[in-house]
Amino acid sequence: MAELITTVIMFIIALVISAVIIYVVTRVMGETEDIKTALIAALAGTIIYAVVYFLIGQGLIAAIIGGIVWLIALRYLYKIGWIKSLIIAIIIWILSAIVGWFLPTLMGPV
Repeated sequence: MAELITTVIMFIIALVISAVIIYVVTRVMGETEDIKTALIAALAGTIIYAVVYFLIGQGLIAAIIGGIVWLIALRYLYKIGWIKSLIIAIIIWILSAIVGWFLPTLMGPV
């Protein structure tokens, strides 16, 4: 039971950290949506990658497919084009990796 509670807490922390990163990056890139949209984007990314990894397994192909689907989600949530969603996603991935070195978060994508 303690492991489940720890996992849930770590998931929530990772989700909040991801949402803050998404919020900051999208604001810097000129988007005006609020933190709720960033939280939805973080949750969508987590679900997308979990489903893709479950169906395909881990690896480069799964990461590419998950990334493309997450770009579609970003485009839909922020009403932006492909190029802007790709730039935002790359910045988010880089910042998430950097933050992951310093803060204890769950292993895996966004």
